[in-house]
Amino acid sequence: MNSTKVYSLLLLFLFTFSFCSKKDVDSDMLDENLTEETYFPPLNSSEWETKSIAALNWNENQLQPLLDFLEEKNTKSFMILYNGKIVVEEYFNNHTATASWYWASAGKTLTATVSGIAQDENLLNINDKVSDYLGTGWTSTSLEKENQITCKNLLSMTSGLDDSLGDDVSPENLKYVADAENRWAYHNVYVKMQDVVANASKTTFTNYFNTKLKDKIGMSGLWTNVNDLSVYWSNTRSMARFGLLISADGKWEDTQIVSESFLNEATNTSQTINKAYGYLWWLNGKESYHLPATQAQFNGKLIPNAPNDLFAALGKNDQKIYVVPSKKLVIIRMGASAENSNFALSNFDDDLWAKINAVID
Repeated sequence: MNSTKVYSLLLLFLFTFSFCSKKDVDSDMLDENLTEETYFPPLNSSEWETKSIAALNWNENQLQPLLDFLEEKNTKSFMILYNGKIVVEEYFNNHTATASWYWASAGKTLTATVSGIAQDENLLNINDKVSDYLGTGWTSTSLEKENQITCKNLLSMTSGLDDSLGDDVSPENLKYVADAENRWAYHNVYVKMQDVVANASKTTFTNYFNTKLKDKIGMSGLWTNVNDLSVYWSNTRSMARFGLLISADGKWEDTQIVSESFLNEATNTSQTINKAYGYLWWLNGKESYHLPATQAQFNGKLIPNAPNDLFAALGKNDQKIYVVPSKKLVIIRMGASAENSNFALSNFDDDLWAKINAVID
């Protein structure tokens, strides 16, 4: 065999060995990440373990374009958790790690979760009518129509009450449009579930929330009332803690905070009209969806660029908690509206996921 052939064979061997070795390393990294146990940050501590983009074999050169995009779109904070560990944590536009920002309607999912906890404790049943807990006359509808409305209808936005009358939830502003279960409409009447929980637990909603959820997972923050809206404010890591709890099927370390069975209901289609809505959670990957302030049905996925199994807490002006079970991801975005003021979903969701995919794929 001449020297040219020997040299060629040697190069081929070295290339094959190098390729296989890298493939084996990448495979080992993937296997390790898939089998790693979920990490939970300690309570009442700033300690939080991290994981590098390199360790996840993500595309590090695509991170800066993502961060530039976020800053341009009025973002205040952004986090990516993988299996509980922080991979990305960035603050923009003079916001800081200790500063609070509003969750807006992303905080609806806090109410849903606390409702599930109360049901787990046999304090209430979401299939009961709301008047069992609030008494009759909590709406201005007839007694017959009012008694059709269950707690589940509040959680799934199918109360049948008029959503065009503003956010006031006093009885005179809660008027009949359709029988419960027959119409999906994004309505602030969901907040009556906080009264249900308070009455069922014989304490205030805030006390119950703090004791059963906030304190148990180390969240900061507080509820405020703005123009008859109950709004939660916290730092970004507190929002991430809540997202982590949900992604871990309701467990925090070895403690079941809210039952997996309730969360399974909450993060799957809750009624027959808006396939992309659970119990105050938005769901991706469905064949159609409805949006606030319209009765129109839109065909296709809620966020086309996002994974099908994503579910999300979405708040006014682009407050986001994305949970992606298949990828072990929790992603947080807080800030001002990326473009135009919106109730929940916006074009920003799909554009953001295009940038996220460039990093994680």
